[in-house]
Amino acid sequence: MLDTRVILIISLVIGWVLDLIFRDPECQMHPIVLLGRSISFFERVLNRGNYLLFKGAIMAISIISIFGLTTMAISYGLEFTNEYIQIIIYAIIIFFMISGSTLIYEVKMVFYACNQSLERGREQLSRIVGRDTSSLQITEIKRAALETLSENLSDGVIAPLFWFMIFGLPGIVVYKVINTMDSMVGYKSDRYILFGRFAAKLDDVVNYIPARLTAILILLSYNRLNLIPFVLKYGKSHSSPNSGYPESALAAVLNCRFGGPSTYFGKVVDKPYIGYNNRDFNDLDLRKSIYINRVSEIIMVFIVSLVIFLIK
Repeated sequence: MLDTRVILIISLVIGWVLDLIFRDPECQMHPIVLLGRSISFFERVLNRGNYLLFKGAIMAISIISIFGLTTMAISYGLEFTNEYIQIIIYAIIIFFMISGSTLIYEVKMVFYACNQSLERGREQLSRIVGRDTSSLQITEIKRAALETLSENLSDGVIAPLFWFMIFGLPGIVVYKVINTMDSMVGYKSDRYILFGRFAAKLDDVVNYIPARLTAILILLSYNRLNLIPFVLKYGKSHSSPNSGYPESALAAVLNCRFGGPSTYFGKVVDKPYIGYNNRDFNDLDLRKSIYINRVSEIIMVFIVSLVIFLIK
């Protein structure tokens, strides 16, 4: 009979390998699709009238509770089933909760589109970022794509695995709920500035450690831990308390400059610059960034497996 720790580790590795091979499946029954529908429903019903900050908090707590308690019930029920069934279900849920390959694919498509035309590059970038892409030039499009690649290495892989390491299956699901809510309503636009504030602040909290861990993994993956002072300098200057750390780590390794003015919902946001080498980007930068992401993921899977084996 397999030890619980072994079940968790095997499930983790299988889930990660599934993501490595297949990317996120596009289906209506995908848990994140169902989550998105739930958030949209609550937002339409509650985001009106007065007390928007309170209503947004109620939405966040309600959805977190529903998905968290459901996952806890699933985890508890699996303890009474065959160990191989446990592995299969755990692995499938982990697969649904991480999105490393999907992100890499989308960023590759941005670079590919840029090689075809400026308009196609702008259109492809708009699939993965919230900013206005209509006036961006080729270098700005590629820069935005690589920024997203570094930031979402944390959101899409490292942070989910970190919370799986701490709290098991409920941890990875609750994190994904919080992060998805932030991506949908956590904006500083007129519509969401109050309603999405609770979700945005909660996302800042749950990403605090993973974002910094991601920065270390990025540097470690390219054997450039000597660039930690660069990350400490630029990471904290970012408007986000977390995004600046993985972005500054990738900028350090690529020896480039990220950041600068961006347009969101018709408003120009002056993001501080990260780095000082203002240069163009090419396919070598893309290949190097993908390599960094993959190695960072491998290191994280190893760390999580080791912690589960030694502590759980």
